[in-house]
Amino acid sequence: MTSVAVDQTEFRSVLGHFCTGVTVVTGRDGDTLAGFACQSFAALSLDPPLVLFCPARTSRTWPVLAAAGRFAVNVLAEDQQEVSAVFGARGEDKFARFGWTPAPSGAPLLDGALTWIDCALEAVHEAGDHYVVIGRVTALGAPSDARPLLFHRGRYAVTEPVRDAFAAMLPWPRPDDWL
Repeated sequence: MTSVAVDQTEFRSVLGHFCTGVTVVTGRDGDTLAGFACQSFAALSLDPPLVLFCPARTSRTWPVLAAAGRFAVNVLAEDQQEVSAVFGARGEDKFARFGWTPAPSGAPLLDGALTWIDCALEAVHEAGDHYVVIGRVTALGAPSDARPLLFHRGRYAVTEPVRDAFAAMLPWPRPDDWL
């Protein structure tokens, strides 16, 4: 197979059309708190329950999370753009600006998050200029009814309900409506 050079700017532009949720991955190693805004988060497996995220190899936050061996994923709600911006930037004590409580693992759970996932570090794989970090889910937060914060084409976005024209034509209730 022949490899073709892909322009990084074009690559970023094309993949920017894929809408992602916005999370903040947090951890605690002793008294050191760490967290970063992360769009590269996904569910991986139901059995066992696994998730993944991808920190840059140059991340200053990732070594703290790796040393802790546990982390929490905070799924941001639509009104948490400032949280995303602060945790996406370098510098300052990010946790001083926002309220939080400890997850069962001790990792910070940010106030106002849509929900959270607490994890134990399962595996780490090198992948280009990032790592693929796999976590085993150990606890889950109750989801709120708020809408999620999304990122699409270089900007924040939120969901809007789509009119389901097909469902309106059905003469019976949807299967999930059955008792």
